[in-house]
Amino acid sequence: MREITSEDELRALLGEPAPAALAKERTALADIDREWLAASPFCLIATSGADGSCDVSPKGDPPGFTLVLDERTIAIPERAGNRRADGYRNILANPHVGLVHLLPGRTDTLRINGRARLVTEPSLLDRMVVKGHRPVLAVVVEIEQVFHHCGKAFLRSQLWDPESWRPEAVPSRARIAHALERKHEPLEELERYYSSATYSAGLYPTS
Repeated sequence: MREITSEDELRALLGEPAPAALAKERTALADIDREWLAASPFCLIATSGADGSCDVSPKGDPPGFTLVLDERTIAIPERAGNRRADGYRNILANPHVGLVHLLPGRTDTLRINGRARLVTEPSLLDRMVVKGHRPVLAVVVEIEQVFHHCGKAFLRSQLWDPESWRPEAVPSRARIAHALERKHEPLEELERYYSSATYSAGLYPTS
């Protein structure tokens, strides 16, 4: 395959960014950014390890789960998960992170880049209790870049258009687990597990 190997080649192909695209980058949160974070129930956190390996982890909670500590600092709680901690291990080796905060139904997004720390400060975690669940840690991000991103990718993909949704296009989560991850467990048990109240209850364990 023909490959681009230099920034000069890349710029010759794509052209230079418009002045407005460069000027929109800021180093601190504006009031509208705070409003966006207060309304957003979901974000993606991108990290990279010391060896350059990358990870993108989804984080979701009720709207406003991302706390604004000041105009240059935000915090995101860690909820129950699979305990792989890929992104967190990356942060320990390389603190640079990239975040995309989404609002359901909106095609534009809020992007934040900065440096992250893993924090267990009790007074902070106490502010992040949801349904009786207190997170075991929080990702505190010192903002270096913040800007709003246009919605072209969401419009092209029709992400929020229900008429384009086809959840049945691929096997269910239970069938995927049975085929790839938990082959020795009966499919029926996996289907009950992923559809049960127990699975939902595990979103916010209190013990």
